[in-house]
Amino acid sequence: MTDLSTLRFFSTPAHSCSYLEDRLATTLFVDPNADITPELYLELSGIGFRRSGDYLYRPHCRGCQACIPVRIPVTLFTPRRSHKRLLKRNSDVVVTREPARFHPEFYRLYARYIENKHGDGDMFPPSEEQFASFLMSDWSDTQFACFRLDGKLVAVAVLDQLSHGISAVYTFYEPTLPERSLGTLAVLWQIELCKSLELPHVYLGYWIRDCQKMRYKDQFKPLEYFTDGHWNQ
Repeated sequence: MTDLSTLRFFSTPAHSCSYLEDRLATTLFVDPNADITPELYLELSGIGFRRSGDYLYRPHCRGCQACIPVRIPVTLFTPRRSHKRLLKRNSDVVVTREPARFHPEFYRLYARYIENKHGDGDMFPPSEEQFASFLMSDWSDTQFACFRLDGKLVAVAVLDQLSHGISAVYTFYEPTLPERSLGTLAVLWQIELCKSLELPHVYLGYWIRDCQKMRYKDQFKPLEYFTDGHWNQ
């Protein structure tokens, strides 16, 4: 087991921030040669780290604390009326959990999502190599929650199952079905999965007050925020 106190970290040079205009960002990475165990992954998740492929990272920007790790305490979560309407509207969607893997069906949906939703971002253009290196990992318990409508794949929620919760790694979905609110549906489904597994938290990644892309996380109340080394509501 890797001791967190002896773990080495590396930071990137300053680069353009993906979330806030006119700001520079620096990212802190765990040593890629470290022995990442489920226990270490859980401990790092508990202090705000996220996974991208085999890499664990968190923002480490000088003079900026805008990226705040957030998680949902699932036993305290109460769905809004809009959530209940959304669940009813999507009652015909069938969800299955599958091992994380590359498959043309998954990749085609991922590519459509990136091209339509993130055509101006650093994930464009999508590629098969990017799909695998971003979403999957050799050491994590990663699963794909597959949402199908009349047998057609319409969304995939990529999740890592931890002993103390679920990390919502990424969700991609059919961009031509905005009325389905598939991103929100995926979070609601992961909350229910957490409850069924008797796990306490869904880790949602970073919340940024002034970033429109991150404001959807505000709807899942209560949220716990990791600030000053502690989780607080």
